Amino acid sequence: MKTGCVARFRASRDGATAVEFALLAVPLLLVVFAAAEFGRAFWSRNALHEIAISAARCMGVKETACAPGGSYSATKTVERVQALAARRGLTIPAAGIALNPSATCTGIAGFSQVTLTYTFRTSVPLVFTPLAQGVALTGTACFPNQS
Repeated sequence: MKTGCVARFRASRDGATAVEFALLAVPLLLVVFAAAEFGRAFWSRNALHEIAISAARCMGVKETACAPGGSYSATKTVERVQALAARRGLTIPAAGIALNPSATCTGIAGFSQVTLTYTFRTSVPLVFTPLAQGVALTGTACFPNQS
């Protein structure tokens, strides 16, 4: 009788799908989360670049947001960068914003240059522990100064 139970247990395939799913679910979820986090990091890097382009143009053209009264203002430019970042869900501290209204870009003088530094932190730190402390992303742009 005992031999019959063991033989039936070995021959039974009930629950095999559940066991296979349990074995494959963890790696599958890791791949899905990794793809999502990579996408978020890539999007954040592109957003930084777009914000840097907008701020460099604002400085170079002397838009009123960056140059009230036609005179360049670093404070107003930092405020504009932070407002643009906030619209995209990013928080860039003032220390992460480097402005240079008279830069040399690619060997040519007379440019406004903006460099932004943002610390990307994963939304699932327990899964991706190397990203839990954050990864520094940068965005840089130059725009020719208009006279």
